[in-house]
Amino acid sequence: MNVRRSAAALAATITVTVIAATPAVAAGPSPSPSVAIPAGLYGTSDPTYDGVWRQSLALLAQDAVGVEPADEAVAWLVGQQCADGAFAAFRAHPSKACDAKVMIDTNSTAAAVQALANDSRGDSAVTKAVTWLKSVENPDGGWGYSPGGASDANSTSVVIGALADAGVTVPNLRKNGKSPYDALLKLALPCDAGTDAGAFAYQPDKKGRLAANADATAAAVLGLSGQSLAGSRQDDAESPATCEKSGDDPEQPADNGAAWLAKSMAKSGHLTTVLPGAKPQPDYGNTADAIVALSSLGLHDQAAKPLHWLETHSKSWAAQGGPAAYAQLVFVATTAKGADVHDFGGQNLVTLLNATGPAPKRIDEQPTADPAEKTASDDNDGSLTVAWTVGGVLLVVAIAGSILIARGRKRGQQQ
Repeated sequence: MNVRRSAAALAATITVTVIAATPAVAAGPSPSPSVAIPAGLYGTSDPTYDGVWRQSLALLAQDAVGVEPADEAVAWLVGQQCADGAFAAFRAHPSKACDAKVMIDTNSTAAAVQALANDSRGDSAVTKAVTWLKSVENPDGGWGYSPGGASDANSTSVVIGALADAGVTVPNLRKNGKSPYDALLKLALPCDAGTDAGAFAYQPDKKGRLAANADATAAAVLGLSGQSLAGSRQDDAESPATCEKSGDDPEQPADNGAAWLAKSMAKSGHLTTVLPGAKPQPDYGNTADAIVALSSLGLHDQAAKPLHWLETHSKSWAAQGGPAAYAQLVFVATTAKGADVHDFGGQNLVTLLNATGPAPKRIDEQPTADPAEKTASDDNDGSLTVAWTVGGVLLVVAIAGSILIARGRKRGQQQ
């Protein structure tokens, strides 16, 4: 199991160990997948756009709770890798060598590295993937969704996590003198940006302007603080009262981004996605990512209300979302203070996640959370809304779009 380090440890050792964020989102079950579901793959929906991503999140979440996945689950993921080390979102015919038509990407590759970094069955795959990721670092120090694409906050953050988990000293990884942190810091909104002060943009727009993006912010917070998609529970810490300038120090921008996320969820307890002409919808996936980001900085007070909201409302979303959604909830339950992965809103997330794929090779008994640490209220208001992450849907669509165009990236990640 990964031993993850906090931001303070990162500053002290100059070594990071992984959110980054999520490029492909949890894909819900589909009545008739367009491709056959391979043996060993988690989930039953069409894996065309998220096969490697959801498999990687499932394995990473199992690692976080002491579950050793089946050999066939690991073998399926390893078998998706191209000879040069890169991964695509999904390869229906992995025995066929990758050619120019195979749309490899940094997000799938980085997620796979995070999933396999602590599993000896994936050692060779990790080594090759790390070499490939290093080879496609952009001149500004970051990464785009597609190799050579413009750097974005989500992709850069998930790659940082992957390289760190693989033992790379990320701050020392430079291209033209620029580190991955330099790329992320360029995407932080300044402290004079009004209500969006401290947030991160996914990418600059065509005019170079930055727009606050919750998914990108959660990803950047984790990336800058040395955390992976899974995050890590930290001791209580104080949230900065105001956005503070920091120069080149990655720790303060991470705090600023976390403070913006906390403010964004303070009233409703969740993040929201708005589509033109449609009513605002709760964004379950991004809310989960935001909770992991806050908890991984020790901001448990700020995460408490969103945590309770997610425990109360996420059942239907997770059931539709499948393995990636259950994995995101596992990350929440293992990082947020007072959460219990075996009793998350009345659900055993370990059991539910394991049921979406081949039977695990081994399951370690994990202690449940101390009841005294449970967050404020355990009532359930019963409103388990079925509407699932609109933002997640947009991300998947964006990925598909970027593939068809020039692969500028989706959710991109990320996010």
